[in-house]
Amino acid sequence: MSDNRPGLVYLITGGSGFLGKHLVRLLLEKEDKLTEIRVFDKSPDPRMNELSTEKTKVEVIQGDITDYSGVLEASRGVDVIIHTASLVDVWHKIPDSLIYSVNINGTENVLRACVECGVPTLIYTSSMHVVGPNDNKDHFIRGNEDTPYAVCHSMAYPLTKAQAEQMVLRANGTEVHGGKRMYTCALRPTGVYGDGDELIRNFYKQCVQRGGLVIQGVPEHIEHGRVYAGNVAWMHILAARALRERPETLGGEAFYCYDESPYKSYEDFNMQFLSTFNFRRLRIPLLILWFLAIVNDILRWILSPVYAFTPLLNRYTYATVSTSFTNSLECSRFTTVNI
Repeated sequence: MSDNRPGLVYLITGGSGFLGKHLVRLLLEKEDKLTEIRVFDKSPDPRMNELSTEKTKVEVIQGDITDYSGVLEASRGVDVIIHTASLVDVWHKIPDSLIYSVNINGTENVLRACVECGVPTLIYTSSMHVVGPNDNKDHFIRGNEDTPYAVCHSMAYPLTKAQAEQMVLRANGTEVHGGKRMYTCALRPTGVYGDGDELIRNFYKQCVQRGGLVIQGVPEHIEHGRVYAGNVAWMHILAARALRERPETLGGEAFYCYDESPYKSYEDFNMQFLSTFNFRRLRIPLLILWFLAIVNDILRWILSPVYAFTPLLNRYTYATVSTSFTNSLECSRFTTVNI
């Protein structure tokens, strides 16, 4: 922190998003030294300006992460950047070129701005998908950051997140303007859920549209890691504190981000929130899901010249839901503290 300012200034890229809003709320509650939060987002929520308190200003900035001049201006006088802005797409809804532009070029812009503005602390919101589940459907059960795993991806989203994560980690220790060093780390949330979760809301709407029918094809023994959004935000805050106070402990490292949420399949986990609606369940063989995923990918390829056919089920999402991917609290090098 600069000597001529009494408190911390945070910049949150993608700050109007699902995780970003949790970050802003928790920073206001938990960070005593905070004087300003800058919420940088292409589609900002102007209501977040109203979150300002007597001691902490919340400023909403509309900007594009691919526009370096905008990122640079937002980064001036900042102590900590939490870089959550990215494009998430595993359904072929977004052109690969745009995903690369946002996830790779956007991260490059953040790193350049850190150097030019002398920002000493950068937390990158990565994803478990930089590791797995992979295209081969290899299970990862109760693993940690040191567990060997064959990383194998074909979709632009995991590929760009992995590349951006490495860019951020390699920048650890870089000298920035003013002669200070920049310290970085990356956090890899598992499946995030919580207040404002659009995925669970959409899951509910689909069930209603089917007359209260839930179609399940994932075997009951498959388990996926889930993590509450508030705990993800809290881990970012703890990581920022540790990088400021003890950079040698976290600098240049990536950590899985999870809590004690139960390990279940995505379907069974979501049903915990919908149990009061008495939806009926129809379980179909996993082989049928695999067949439908192949058919959907073929149809998407055939129709691509004239129509954007982007079903939720494809070979990548099939591999994700049919492959176990969980972490072990006992073995982690960085575990969350529940709120």
